[in-house]
Amino acid sequence: MAAAMASAAERAVLEEEFKWLLQEEVHAVLKQLQDILKEASHRFALPASGSAGASRQENFVLSTSGTDQVKGVLTLQGDALCQADVNLKMPRNNQLLHFAFREDKQWKLQQIQDARNHVNQAVYLLMNRDVSYQFKTGSEVLKLMDAVMLQLSRARNRLTTPATLTLPEIASSGLAKMFTPALPPDVLVNFYINLNKLCLTVYQLHVLQPSTTKNFKPAGGSILHNPGAMFEFGGQRYEVSHVHKVECVVPWLNDALVFFTVSLQLCQQLKDKISVFSSYWNYRPY
Repeated sequence: MAAAMASAAERAVLEEEFKWLLQEEVHAVLKQLQDILKEASHRFALPASGSAGASRQENFVLSTSGTDQVKGVLTLQGDALCQADVNLKMPRNNQLLHFAFREDKQWKLQQIQDARNHVNQAVYLLMNRDVSYQFKTGSEVLKLMDAVMLQLSRARNRLTTPATLTLPEIASSGLAKMFTPALPPDVLVNFYINLNKLCLTVYQLHVLQPSTTKNFKPAGGSILHNPGAMFEFGGQRYEVSHVHKVECVVPWLNDALVFFTVSLQLCQQLKDKISVFSSYWNYRPY
């Protein structure tokens, strides 16, 4: 009898604690998540001082250790490259090529745009459960946390996992038509985000003559193609002879990645707290 009473009392205490968790602590965590993710969203927006809705321009110097074949300066404005000024030293004859974006052109970085959209969607999900909303069950909280974590994981993955592209896809992208003077036919370029870095890859090509004895094997999709990769474009076969990758750190992308990690940890901690209660009784409150 005493054991049964103790068990009932313990259950009552746990139910009160769980009720407090649903009514108080969940909203405290949601508010904390909103604050963090709004900061992350502001990093992507980069508002200019005194300008509503505009984004300031930031200049970044491209560099890498061990080579000076490619040098350049990129101007980033929010999710767009609005200027690119690149020098390429051709290894065959040490000829120096210079090319820059046309004044009327900008290159949208889809990775940044997508990551920002996922962050904003996560904020929207959180704001739909304001302090006046009463969570009735743990399952509601778990469902919300899963939805928020999905958006945050997608946002992080867009920055950490660049798209895999085939060489013909790179050759046919609009990026090739943005430069003045025009890129020579034996040069391909690709911009992408990798973690907190803005990367430029330059591929130098040589034409494969019809009489070549090389076994032609078109390369598949890749983030970074290696020398020797082959492809066909415009009725001509090419082989990559040299690959140059230069990059620059974008500090606010690093901030955003930290915000994603902290937010995902907060979501998981809240899920874990709710799951703990289920281990105390057979009746699952969620």
